Amino acid sequence: GLVQADARDFIGGTAHNDGFLMRRIEPALEGSWGAWLSFHLAPQFAGDSASVSDAYIDLHLNPRATLRIGKAKPPFGLERLQSSASTAQVELGLPSELAPGRDIGVQWQGNLLDGGLDYAIGVFNGAPDGRDAVAANPEGNVDYVGRLFWQPLKHSNGDFGTLGLGVAASMGNTYGSGNNVLPRYRTPGQAQFFNYRSTVLADGEHLRISPQAYYYGGRFGLLGEYIRSRQDLRAANGNRAGIENRAWQVSAGIVLTGEDASYRGVLKPSNAFTLDGSGWGAFEVAGRYGRLDIDDDAFPLFADPAAASVAARSWGIGLNWYLNANFKLVANYAHTAFDAAPGASARKDEEILFTRAQFSF
Repeated sequence: GLVQADARDFIGGTAHNDGFLMRRIEPALEGSWGAWLSFHLAPQFAGDSASVSDAYIDLHLNPRATLRIGKAKPPFGLERLQSSASTAQVELGLPSELAPGRDIGVQWQGNLLDGGLDYAIGVFNGAPDGRDAVAANPEGNVDYVGRLFWQPLKHSNGDFGTLGLGVAASMGNTYGSGNNVLPRYRTPGQAQFFNYRSTVLADGEHLRISPQAYYYGGRFGLLGEYIRSRQDLRAANGNRAGIENRAWQVSAGIVLTGEDASYRGVLKPSNAFTLDGSGWGAFEVAGRYGRLDIDDDAFPLFADPAAASVAARSWGIGLNWYLNANFKLVANYAHTAFDAAPGASARKDEEILFTRAQFSF
């Protein structure tokens, strides 16, 4: 299971509510029947109502092929595919706003080249950029999502670290309006800075592509990804256009206490924290810079220049304290600036200080 409790402070006059938040309360149930079938069920109790984060079964047909059926993360965004317990900063970066959230479907996945090449391809109901899909498919179409991820150093002689290079893509047709169909984009402070006009309709092809990579060597880690999302739209006057939004980020971290960095975070401190001072756990510092650009053709017909920004630029720094393998404390500062459409005023910069206590078991 995973429990995350946050304290959130919006500083510099940012007009959002400070306070405390139970970000995630996710007990998980996993099991298997023999070597050929396993299942994973993770309800979500944070928020005002209970929901289901993950619910799927895996049919292990052979070591190189598994069929996954149910609700899970589609094989797309590098940062979104990380466990929520492992991300270097409190909230995801700007490219994850263009990646699909959890979705319902069928996925064929596995690894080749003695585990050096991971592949996945699936058919899903289709999720808007940055959000989970709803339980029922509102517009009757499906998305096809695929990903290849290569680790060329996995079987090399010598300790050269872990290098991962990948590419992911999704395609499908999307029609309709509303929050279940069209995206809205948020800052790392979870404030919305872009949305389409309420009269705009998704009206055709939706394509995404994402080159992505990471490298972890000793105490150092580096992660980067780029995502491009293109959606055919139709305005109230009947005009149509393919709007292409883009985002990228680079995130780096170093473990000050010498433990190995990894895509899964610091797995176990060398000296767990103790009250007598004989152990202090592991400390990691992380930094991130990213940008999200809205297609200029979105304004003013498809988006209101007075209400939506044309770009967001965000940087953040964080300190992660791993007291032991199960308990983690996080402090994260982030600053986001915005570009306005021609003739409009820029949104006030956002400054946040988020802290988190995390318990995983």
